[in-house]
Amino acid sequence: MAEKVSDEPKTVTVSVELPPQKPHETPDDEVAVAIPERPIDPVKLPSAPSIRSMTLVTPQTGPVPRPENGYTASRRERLRGEPSELPESAAMLTADRILDVRRRPKSRPTGAWNRFVYGATFTAVNLGDSKLERHRKELDHRIRRELSGGARFIPVLTRKGGVGKTTITALLGMALSDVRDDRIVAVDANPDRGTLSERVPRHTTATVRDVVHRATTIGSYTDFAQFVSHDETRLDVLASDTDPNLSEAFDENDYNVVADLASRYYSFVLTDCGTGIVHSVMRATLRRADAIVIVSGGSVDEAKLASETLTWLDANGYGALVQNAVVAINTATQGTNMVMLDEIEAHFRSRVRALVRIPYDPLLAAGSVVPYHQLKPLTREAARTLAALVVEGLPDPQE
Repeated sequence: MAEKVSDEPKTVTVSVELPPQKPHETPDDEVAVAIPERPIDPVKLPSAPSIRSMTLVTPQTGPVPRPENGYTASRRERLRGEPSELPESAAMLTADRILDVRRRPKSRPTGAWNRFVYGATFTAVNLGDSKLERHRKELDHRIRRELSGGARFIPVLTRKGGVGKTTITALLGMALSDVRDDRIVAVDANPDRGTLSERVPRHTTATVRDVVHRATTIGSYTDFAQFVSHDETRLDVLASDTDPNLSEAFDENDYNVVADLASRYYSFVLTDCGTGIVHSVMRATLRRADAIVIVSGGSVDEAKLASETLTWLDANGYGALVQNAVVAINTATQGTNMVMLDEIEAHFRSRVRALVRIPYDPLLAAGSVVPYHQLKPLTREAARTLAALVVEGLPDPQE
């Protein structure tokens, strides 16, 4: 039987015309995070950074955003005279930035010769301050040292009476108040009968006893100021109790009440201590002390008792106060002209941080109101030196 041959083609070709395709456009969000295709050399690959050092970089479009307050607070990256890209606040117009130091007029010189040259040259030659004036300003700078934190307590003490402890307390307070802008108070903590209030003009008859009795009514500096007297240097003085019927005018609890109130309104609290070093007031005073001033006279027994005061403090846990102490040697006491003060000073220099010699002054020897600005220049200089040494030794938490 013969095979039938098919006439149909073995392959079929179909042509279909499709519409033209548009080129693919990558969305903007994909472009922002796309990684460029670049050949990488494995040899030059950097080490992998730690997570802490990695910084997330977000692409920005449009204008650079301004700070929250709309101002820039630094011009460290710009040159002088170059304008900022962002608006500056008024705080940027500082005197250090604007004023030309070279064109600032110098102040009139001090000292007889310096003033003569300044006037003879018709202000063309200005030799500046004299050596004495530079020393005065340097002392002022030391006394004005800024201290952070609360009030500083500075007791003035010794084991012997009659060496000028009250006078030294008044001088120290006046030297501080005359230079510093903050408030200074001197508290008469003598448990028997003190005379500190007699060193300044008396403006009130109130005493520490009144402060203790009315402590709950004192809520501001104005309230506290009603109980103190003050002098021309703005030193406030709180008098001790003068009632002879009281067997003990001032004790530890009373001192703590007064000290707590004074610490609210004053930066410096000076304490004129009594002669009883084992008295309860002394214990409360030393617990609060930031620095101490030991007063010694110029005689043999006065110097020995002052040194024994340091020994007692050392033996009772106040060694740090002893090492940082300042000794004030009052040369107005009897017998000073018969001793070698250099030997006394050499002894105390081996035990304390510094010492100051207070010269004789008739206005101090009178035992009455101390007119600070009428004292002899050497006396004021000694008081200012004592104040500078005390301030320099005060601890500062920030330092």
